[in-house]
Amino acid sequence: MIPASFEYIRPGSLDEAISALADGGDDAKVIAGGQSLLPLLRLRLAYPELLVDVGALDELQGISDTGDWLVIGAGTTHYRVMHDPLIAEHCGLLAQATGTVADPAVRHRGTLGGSLVHADPAGDLPAVILALDAVLVAQGPGGEREIAASDFFVDYLTTALDPGEILTGVRVPKLGPDWGYRYEKFHRTAQSWATVGVAALARRSNGHVAEARIGLTNMGPVPVRASAAESAATGAEASVGALRAAADGAGEGTQPPADLHGAPDYRRHLARVLTGRALAAAAGV
Repeated sequence: MIPASFEYIRPGSLDEAISALADGGDDAKVIAGGQSLLPLLRLRLAYPELLVDVGALDELQGISDTGDWLVIGAGTTHYRVMHDPLIAEHCGLLAQATGTVADPAVRHRGTLGGSLVHADPAGDLPAVILALDAVLVAQGPGGEREIAASDFFVDYLTTALDPGEILTGVRVPKLGPDWGYRYEKFHRTAQSWATVGVAALARRSNGHVAEARIGLTNMGPVPVRASAAESAATGAEASVGALRAAADGAGEGTQPPADLHGAPDYRRHLARVLTGRALAAAAGV
């Protein structure tokens, strides 16, 4: 299909982009890589009157080390996230999960910020950011503010960004050497959305899991933490049997969708199985 007509501008700075977005009001949308927005435009599921292209802004690019955190610009492409040495060293879960996003063409054009702002619960990266306890940084007419990942995803395709705000970066806490990680994903084909995905982190100590964090993909209208499984895994023996038992609670409190790819009960079953695998791999057993 052909998108509805719209105006297009390419600002030269972040301040210009924020100003243009404010002038456009509710009829303006931000575009960077376009891998999420363009399909919506073609299907006329979105029909903005103005597109503000921030894809070339240097202020939104790159990855930096600020001590206890990595700061990733919202305009940083998936390809760069996958191959950046800082992320590989301090936040391997994000690189691993990003490698499962769509296909190489999408990963070269799509951006981390675009995936998060699109807020599709079947997308891989929102659940990863949630499990990492990341902080998202937004800037708008009122200045800059930080939003915890747990507060960022509000509803299906809806975030906590205020009108006129642009996501500028993501602050990710650096993981120490005691942390292991794994992203497990079940999907129909290599390039399709996740039927269910699990982002697991485990910190080992004295043969046990001292702390566990688990984010679930496509188990509700927003990415969710598997709180019951996290509690059961924390303090458990770092063994396959113990961690699979802890994973039995992965589906508790979730609201998985029903569609052609699976009923809710099927998705809860997948969540339990994949969480057991992910936890075991993250704990190194």
